[in-house]
Amino acid sequence: MELDIAVDFEDYFPSMMESLGAEGFIGELCNGFRLLMDCERGLITFESLKKNSIMLGLHDMRDDEIICMLSEGDLDGDGALNQVEFCILMLRLSPGLMDNKGSTTQWVEEYDVI
Repeated sequence: MELDIAVDFEDYFPSMMESLGAEGFIGELCNGFRLLMDCERGLITFESLKKNSIMLGLHDMRDDEIICMLSEGDLDGDGALNQVEFCILMLRLSPGLMDNKGSTTQWVEEYDVI
């Protein structure tokens, strides 16, 4: 018997952006990147994401799901995420930030994120 479990994630990024401001919010995204990255390569790799998936509560992630996550944000095709790719991916995955295009566009341009 297979269970179909859907998990709802609340998008906290808009409220974080409001309380931290653009600079503080980008700083928090960069902290998240450092938490997940391979310290030797300075990138989020398959291995570092797989190792840290337990910390994220994603201990049941399959290898193909990890690869899919990486490829979703991998803009340069190297199979890993650098800090800019990670930040762009996080922004794209936040419907609350992307729906509020006026303020988002302003600070994204200010910090040259996209």
